[in-house]
Amino acid sequence: MADNYKVRDLSLAEAGHLKIEWAESRMPVLMALREKYSKTKPLAGQRIAGCLHVTKETAVLVRTLRAAGAEISWSGCNPLSTNDEIAAALAAEGVSIYAWHGMSTEEFYWAIDRTLDFKPTLTLDDGADLITRVHVKYPELAEGVLGGTEETTTGVHRLRALAAAGKLLYPVLAVNDAETKWDFDNVYGTGQSSIDGILRATSVLLAGKNFVVAGYGHCGKGVAMRAKGMGCHVAATEVDAIQALKATLEGVMVKNMDEAAAWGDIFITATGMKDVIVGRHFDKMKDGAIVCNTGHYDCEINIPDLEARAKSKRRIRDNCDEYVMEDGRRIYLLGEGRLINLSAAEGHPSEVMDMSFANQFLGMLHLAEKGRDLEVAVHDIPREQDLELASLKLQTMGITIDELTPEQVVYANSYLEGT
Repeated sequence: MADNYKVRDLSLAEAGHLKIEWAESRMPVLMALREKYSKTKPLAGQRIAGCLHVTKETAVLVRTLRAAGAEISWSGCNPLSTNDEIAAALAAEGVSIYAWHGMSTEEFYWAIDRTLDFKPTLTLDDGADLITRVHVKYPELAEGVLGGTEETTTGVHRLRALAAAGKLLYPVLAVNDAETKWDFDNVYGTGQSSIDGILRATSVLLAGKNFVVAGYGHCGKGVAMRAKGMGCHVAATEVDAIQALKATLEGVMVKNMDEAAAWGDIFITATGMKDVIVGRHFDKMKDGAIVCNTGHYDCEINIPDLEARAKSKRRIRDNCDEYVMEDGRRIYLLGEGRLINLSAAEGHPSEVMDMSFANQFLGMLHLAEKGRDLEVAVHDIPREQDLELASLKLQTMGITIDELTPEQVVYANSYLEGT
């Protein structure tokens, strides 16, 4: 067993192994890829540094990368998203992992730095903290990196900004932008797991509540969908007129946050932008309002503004802090403003992460083979890969679809067909 790790408690490993086995039973696409590539080991000789939420699903990805021949060094990509049982299980299996729940900011970046000690040839990110660390603090390492992958919307935005500034040092695949990722993981995964986190942190009845979703992108839409299904009155806030129109035509009220602040019972941010809920909004909230975030970073809710208005604060239950305002109103902040689906729950369900992490795995294979030949830019996942994964997922679900006949293919590609 490797001794180059730091986790909360290695004695938690057995419980972690059981959770990983549970996830493996629900991730058939990734397991099929593991079986296939464990024979040929196309990642032999590759050193992958990963910075991604340490969940049972992530462990399935790590095991699959190792089965394909890769060496791994790993850290969590959010201070509150690591499952200590999973981290212990991976350490016990010989993975160099530096992650535990409740890391400080300093510990968080220390852990990322440790994953870079073995000079990776590939990077795998969720939020772009790892790749940014390479570019800002260790640019000399970039020469040895074939390429990287990025899992989430926030990270892709950061990397496109880095590329636009002419400072990106190696090619990156935008896994987040694959249709089999963001139309499933972001919508159905975020929707279910965010509601799960709210319920675990509060145990409140959702039916009949006024539920405010800040941001109606893929993630916000998924949360709104699930909140409606639980019987909530749902409103969305937006800065994009097109997204606001989509929400309206899908039966979701649209309000600006100043209006919504006085109306809502539960607030969740899903924008990727800072200062979505600020002091003036807290001033308008009802007694008992619940506030949380499902975006990647904890900047969407301005917590200093909340603390400046509070005369007292206490942890009233796990992942639920009560702030009492000067006028006696109580506002409850969940998960310290970090991703509620991971700080208070287990993250996305295994079934939806199956496709996302299959994309990550195939992205690593692509970069190992062709990374040196790719333009230094942020690249989309090939459409063919998206379709292949969707087909595999349908097969594992026992679902068959139609195929175009040769005559239909001709018709689809002809400009002469008409009335």
